[in-house]
Amino acid sequence: MTQTTVQSLRDKPAVRWTALILVALTMFFGYMFVDVLSPLKTQLEETVKWDSTIFGTYGSSEFFINVFCGFLIFAGIILDKMGVRFTAILSGSLMLLGAIIKIYALSEYFNMGGIGFDLLNSASFPASAKLSCIGFALFGCGCEMGGVTVSRAIVKWFQGKEMALAMGIEMAIARLGVFAVFWTSPMISKHFAQKGEMFLSVQAPVIFVGILLAVGLILYIIYGFMDKALEKEQGAEEIEEEEPFKFSDLGKVFGSGMFWIVALLCVLYYSAIFPFQKYATEMLSSNIGLETETAAKIFSMFPLGAMFITPLLGAFLDYKGKGATMLIIGAVLMFACHATFAFFPFNEVSHMAAVTIAITAIVVLGISFSLVPAALWPSVPKIIDNKVLGSAYSAIFFIQNIGLMSVPIIIGRILDVTNPNVAPGEPKNYTTAMIVFAMFGVAAFFLGFVLKIADKKKGFGLELPNKTK
Repeated sequence: MTQTTVQSLRDKPAVRWTALILVALTMFFGYMFVDVLSPLKTQLEETVKWDSTIFGTYGSSEFFINVFCGFLIFAGIILDKMGVRFTAILSGSLMLLGAIIKIYALSEYFNMGGIGFDLLNSASFPASAKLSCIGFALFGCGCEMGGVTVSRAIVKWFQGKEMALAMGIEMAIARLGVFAVFWTSPMISKHFAQKGEMFLSVQAPVIFVGILLAVGLILYIIYGFMDKALEKEQGAEEIEEEEPFKFSDLGKVFGSGMFWIVALLCVLYYSAIFPFQKYATEMLSSNIGLETETAAKIFSMFPLGAMFITPLLGAFLDYKGKGATMLIIGAVLMFACHATFAFFPFNEVSHMAAVTIAITAIVVLGISFSLVPAALWPSVPKIIDNKVLGSAYSAIFFIQNIGLMSVPIIIGRILDVTNPNVAPGEPKNYTTAMIVFAMFGVAAFFLGFVLKIADKKKGFGLELPNKTK
């Protein structure tokens, strides 16, 4: 008698890859929304009177609730208690709610004295910025929760399958969102600016990505039906997942010197990347004399390069190792990019040469950023006890969010102080701001050496291949 093997939903490639695409697309839209206003800093100065300090505060507001209210930790607890399906839909709803608030904050109706304007408006901080910060903070809660949830969903569908490949593809799709928004946002803005509709020139790109977030929420709901079918099919079958976050584990984590080296490396790397994205378009426009749309297209090459290079570097680490060395190289490349924009005399060379050097520096930064997820994150399990690994990752993300919240405000203030008489929309001197970014690379370089020395003394295996023969 022949026994028939029944395939589960997880065993059907088309079904599990469909589940991945559904959740990855929502993160793609989320990454677009994060930087939807980044290429429009100059237009925001002219239209809604946001100076660099205000713009920096807006950029940092994405992390306000995650840092000051510890929402990043609560997101993990909600996921543990309520499951992937509920948490995915909640995160999508928070992202969409934040987008709707920001759309209203940038509308002509609100800025001409609409509901809530008088309550929020002040001479030092316009109402449009305050309300945008509120919306961005709510979006940030949903986006961080979504990132954690998507990782858990991939484990649920791909455990014992192509899990590493699935995570790499999800990351690549998400990073494409950054590439896409640095092309679409300036194009949409320019279309309305040419018609003289200045408020729509900054609001319309947000509306466009807000609609995509609504589509993303629908995709999460569709995924919810697939998730429910999988759970019904499995019944009492358990899927092995990461240990949930435990407050009691934090003492063991924070008491580790190696943890602090890795956590500070993470803060330095990401603080030199994500806040820089907010200012990169205006910096390129100021240094080289480019139009906003052209400057944004040049910077879009950064996430595109990182997206393709990261899997190759990951494969090198798996088979050849040299994780600590790669972190040091990444710090050098980061410094080289930011130092180029700080010190190179772009106005003394031809326009073509200036553009070529700028593109080269951006590509170099993309390579540097590729080294971080490829080398840094796989190093954590080698230096942290597996029993507290989940807590260690949560703590690193929390510390990282503190840096991501603080640096945009610092850079914005530096730009205002070093450009006191520059009119809105005019080119700015970015030298001091870029020196600060470059110093992050110097600090990361020395921490990388400390990490490599500690690894050599204690034998954590950071320079060894991840795959064992």
